[in-house]
Amino acid sequence: VQLVESGGGLVQAGGSLTLSCAASGFGFDDYTIGWFRQAPGKDREGVSCIGSSDGTTDYAYSVKGRFTISFDNAKNTVYLQMNSLKPGDTAVYYCVAAPGPPRRTWYFSYEYDYWGQGTQVTVSS
Repeated sequence: VQLVESGGGLVQAGGSLTLSCAASGFGFDDYTIGWFRQAPGKDREGVSCIGSSDGTTDYAYSVKGRFTISFDNAKNTVYLQMNSLKPGDTAVYYCVAAPGPPRRTWYFSYEYDYWGQGTQVTVSS
């Protein structure tokens, strides 16, 4: 299983970015795919997740209403559309995956078996 993130970069506050996560080595038939982030000196934070079987989504309170997660089965790719970005969103963003539907504890890093290498998002004020 391999997860490869792309789309990070530098953006001004209020701007938008879309992250992509290309998955290989498994099908999207029944997986939870999500995004975590880690800012310098802080713990990893669950940002969002989506269930591949029914499209169920969930978001951290800090990003709800600003971020949207989606997936394209044909491309085996998950996207994270990030709008109204804030300096506090600055972090390395990681794509994650685990078999089965999203759990109530989706925001804990130990729930995920597979991690990408991360992509840097920097939001300037």
